[in-house]
Amino acid sequence: MELIVGGAYQGKTEYARRLFPDISWADGEHCSFEELCQCQGILKFHRYLERRMAAGESVADLAEILYQENPELVIVTDEIGCGIVPMDPFQREVREQTGRVCTALAGKARRVHRVICGIGTVIKG
Repeated sequence: MELIVGGAYQGKTEYARRLFPDISWADGEHCSFEELCQCQGILKFHRYLERRMAAGESVADLAEILYQENPELVIVTDEIGCGIVPMDPFQREVREQTGRVCTALAGKARRVHRVICGIGTVIKG
């Protein structure tokens, strides 16, 4: 498992596509759980978590499930824990749960990359 994180519009997708040019990508804004468990890489993983939470589903065990079901997955996600705390309670919970899931994924990942201004740095690996 590889995790690529960074702020919005920091070049994570381009970085991931350069690093892993031969894999097929799912989109977290639209993919199903089954696609997530079978794809080689997922973009906008934070959007997948938000959709799942909006549907009333738990994401608490998702890191462990993904690690068991798809241990070679490349995950690209926005780091949404910085900046202004949202006023909306649901958005605060999305922020909290996304941070928890990504922290668990980082613990399981072989490598973790942080991308700023299109430049990736391996922070674990």
